[in-house]
Amino acid sequence: MGYLYLFIAIAFELMGTTFLKYSAGFTKLAPSLISIAAYGVCFFFFSKSMLDINLSVAYATWSALGLVITAFISFAVFHEGLTPAGVFGMLLIIAGVTILNLMGTPAKP
Repeated sequence: MGYLYLFIAIAFELMGTTFLKYSAGFTKLAPSLISIAAYGVCFFFFSKSMLDINLSVAYATWSALGLVITAFISFAVFHEGLTPAGVFGMLLIIAGVTILNLMGTPAKP
């Protein structure tokens, strides 16, 4: 269940971040409220994920997937730039998180 909770947390983090952009610095009420609510749900499920997943693995996975998918949303939805160096950096982050997930920490007791 830990990874299911983690992926739910990531989905709500992505929603919160996207609506944070739409909130225009919390000057628009509806996107601001959606962003705050999404982050609340995100942190609830993130905390639940850590009942089964080590903190280091959960946080690395959460932040890396959030970063990569947010960069894609930024590029596709908001038409913001993405450089080859940025793509390479994200690939390195994905590689590091994959290694951490596969063999970086001992199993929880």
